[in-house]
Amino acid sequence: MKIEMIDTHCHLEMEAFDDDREEAIKRAGKEHVKFIINAGSDRAGNLKGLELSSKYQNIYSAVGIHPHDAKYLDKSLILELRRWLERPKIVAIGEIGLDYHYLHSPKGVQVEAFIRQIAIAQESDLPIIVHSREAKKDTIRILREEASGVSGVLHCFSGDIEMAKEAMGLGFYISIAGPVTFKNAKELKEVVRFIPDDFLLIETDAPYLSPVPMRGKRNEPSFLRHTADAIAEIRGINVSDLARITTLNAMRLFRIGNISSQGEITYRIRDSLYLNITNKCTNKCGFCVKSRTTYVKGHNLRLEKEPSALQLIKAIHDPKAYKEIVFCGIGEPLLRLDIVKKVSSWIKQNGGKVRINTNGQGNLIHGKNILPDLKGIVDSISISLDAEDAKKYEKICKPAVKGAFEGVISFIKEAVKVIPEVKATIVKIPGVNVEKCRKIADDLGVELRIREFDMVG
Repeated sequence: MKIEMIDTHCHLEMEAFDDDREEAIKRAGKEHVKFIINAGSDRAGNLKGLELSSKYQNIYSAVGIHPHDAKYLDKSLILELRRWLERPKIVAIGEIGLDYHYLHSPKGVQVEAFIRQIAIAQESDLPIIVHSREAKKDTIRILREEASGVSGVLHCFSGDIEMAKEAMGLGFYISIAGPVTFKNAKELKEVVRFIPDDFLLIETDAPYLSPVPMRGKRNEPSFLRHTADAIAEIRGINVSDLARITTLNAMRLFRIGNISSQGEITYRIRDSLYLNITNKCTNKCGFCVKSRTTYVKGHNLRLEKEPSALQLIKAIHDPKAYKEIVFCGIGEPLLRLDIVKKVSSWIKQNGGKVRINTNGQGNLIHGKNILPDLKGIVDSISISLDAEDAKKYEKICKPAVKGAFEGVISFIKEAVKVIPEVKATIVKIPGVNVEKCRKIADDLGVELRIREFDMVG
């Protein structure tokens, strides 16, 4: 499994690296850290950071004045900051923000410096890297009032879920550092569970905040893997999944690296292989990932052309290499019933397990009961129930076929006759009565699986 990570925030220019900076950068590469973003804090640090990004191909610079040094942000330094932006490999304004813990600069001075640097980011069309410590209310207020059209990240996040929600509502990413590995970081771990894939970044903030098991040592970019391992475990995914998700997010935010436009017909999450066979669907669900992105767990699922059975079989290669093989992309797989049957038969003949994720409209789509066609070639099927009655289903899922909700109920009834494992699923969104959905599933004799909104894959 390929692992490539981006350390979205560190301070390699600092004195702590004077004795082994070159070696630390090499160690980062050996530990799969593809790119490093060095964040400036004061004038001297910014100048040293610019030297690093000009010297090393894998290092980029963010330039800005930290709230500790806000009192030094005069007209002369602002002019210099603007000149720095003319240099190559400048990817952000940062780190900037508010720190009400130490108050090395007065609150009012910090606020003024924060706003002035946000304005520079607006002018230069660059994201901002935000430092916020014990300043939740003012940070969110300033971002809401002053940062219109500006993207960015709350780095080394130490706030609560409410702050994360407000920041993400403004379009800001949440970056997680070494403290997530600490034993007493219960609230931060809850935040990590909560953040949707599309808003998550990782960093070291080196030389500070070394993760377990490196606590007590100077932090460095090569230690990023320990933080990534911890986050992956909290979120119930592989570190390769976590690396792919956060690397894609970092490349998007900071406009670095090359993001492939090629859609994937097979994609791996944890120990399962997913088959993306169509982007078409008979529903237009408001909660569907397709309404806002074509990426799932960092995989691009936008298809220019639907794959053939032979292409899928070649891409799978060895079905036994996976826990299961799942027909599930950003479309409805049973629209292509013949492909599902051909590929499923081959998978079973070659020792694999098959699951289908479907909206349950297969019988309506094909005008007949298709479940007998899947007998013996499908081990499990997950059927989207999504609501407790037809009226609510119509509102949430906006089906293109008539009688969709009744068709889903009928499909589940037929599925239990021929498929060994059948589950009904719902997405936990406002308006859906979970208990009524659970009763429907119980009456049908199937397990109900509840998926959190924004948690896909």
